[in-house]
Amino acid sequence: MDQKRILITGKQKQYVIMEASIVSTIYDLKEYLSGVFADKQLEIALNDTPFVAAKRAKAFELFSNMGFPHAALEKWRGTDLSRALNHEYHALPEAPSPDLDIDKIFKCDVPHFETLLVTQLNGWYADRSTLLHVYPNGMIIGSLAAAFSKYPELIIAHYGKYADDNSEGLTALNTAMSQDGIFIYIPDNVTVEQNIQTVNITDFKQNLFLNTRNLVILGENSHLRLVQCDDSINHDVTFINSVTEVKIGRNSTLDHYKMQNKDDHTTLINSMYFHQDEGSTLSTNAISLNGGLIRNLSHVTMSGSHSSAEVYGLYLMDRYQHVDNQVFINHAAPDCESRELFKGVLDDHASGVFNGHIKVHRDAQRTNAFQTNKNILLSDKASIDTKPFLEIYADDVKCSHGATIGQLDAEALFYIRSRGISEANAKILLMYAFAADVINKISIPELRQRMDDMVKKRLRGELSQCEQCVLNCSTHEHSHVEFNIDLSKI
Repeated sequence: MDQKRILITGKQKQYVIMEASIVSTIYDLKEYLSGVFADKQLEIALNDTPFVAAKRAKAFELFSNMGFPHAALEKWRGTDLSRALNHEYHALPEAPSPDLDIDKIFKCDVPHFETLLVTQLNGWYADRSTLLHVYPNGMIIGSLAAAFSKYPELIIAHYGKYADDNSEGLTALNTAMSQDGIFIYIPDNVTVEQNIQTVNITDFKQNLFLNTRNLVILGENSHLRLVQCDDSINHDVTFINSVTEVKIGRNSTLDHYKMQNKDDHTTLINSMYFHQDEGSTLSTNAISLNGGLIRNLSHVTMSGSHSSAEVYGLYLMDRYQHVDNQVFINHAAPDCESRELFKGVLDDHASGVFNGHIKVHRDAQRTNAFQTNKNILLSDKASIDTKPFLEIYADDVKCSHGATIGQLDAEALFYIRSRGISEANAKILLMYAFAADVINKISIPELRQRMDDMVKKRLRGELSQCEQCVLNCSTHEHSHVEFNIDLSKI
């Protein structure tokens, strides 16, 4: 591509826009990160084995060639990172002290939600006193950096094998610069009865550019429920570039949830790479309730026959928030099934992107793949760019996709108002019924109740204002309110 340089001068700022791999910013973050990578090798690669070091060097070379993603790329056409990248960041936070009491910093407030809590602080596994926990059933949970040398055979078999460094510049940057993350290993024939909850906390006094990496491995005939949460203690500008690789072994099951409720100063790039073996089952649900800029990448590869994947998402955005959901379902084996359902409500000047790509390979006969994206725009300033896409090379398949963009249904609104409910409350009920389709896919009762409450509060407080809310959360002091309404009408 020929280089073209355009100088646009405003009252206070000058923006240099160049085609190719340069994003339009004044501050050269790529140059800063390149300097950090060159000067801080001892800190970055402190726990590296030769295998990891080779991965890291190759990944940084890829990032150097690609640079940060920009709007000229097809997958980034609707998401502009220039504002998020135009800050001076600190890229290498120090590891927490071994004396850290994480309970003084974070405590999960989901009522009656019993989990095995695994915490990260500024990208580091928080429990520095015991970096790797080995449980009686053979399960291992702890620091990914510690696992590099402690379990090299697992790292060689899985680390960097599923994440796409070659086409995703931010994934390559993560491979190059991540210092730590969470490592979870479930051996063959193990059912983990307790829910595992990982929490990524940011608490830093400067603008933070954070690369955090996670690796989850399920052996054969294993079962796991995993909840990933993002939380902030402070409200400084933060750029989180998170990559999680997940291997789901033969006949294993993963029930996965990604919960995002960040502040408007945070940019969160969340890249999930799932790899499924024969007969495996995946259910993953990404719920985005708040955040300045959120991008969720769900990359699912079904490499073994008779596997299935359910991929769900819900996003509620307002003000100038932006959410981008990228879903790639790769049907590489026969007799597999995938189902996608993503729903969004956008208000004010909020914007969103949904890009759903299903690829069915030539040998993936008897594939069933279904994809749906539905959106409600509450203002004429809100926008959504939705692109469902099927790429099919097999002839014996059942595949469909669909997308809708609209406002609240006038007929349903009239029906609810005819029951004596105000217009404002009727709109909230419609939005709640719209979102409940995704919330009800949560199989953990306590988590489903908590997400139900948070969605109600979100709709009641920031997405719409009303004089007397009809959605009483279970944690609200007032008594529960019921209406004799046929929900099939809304």
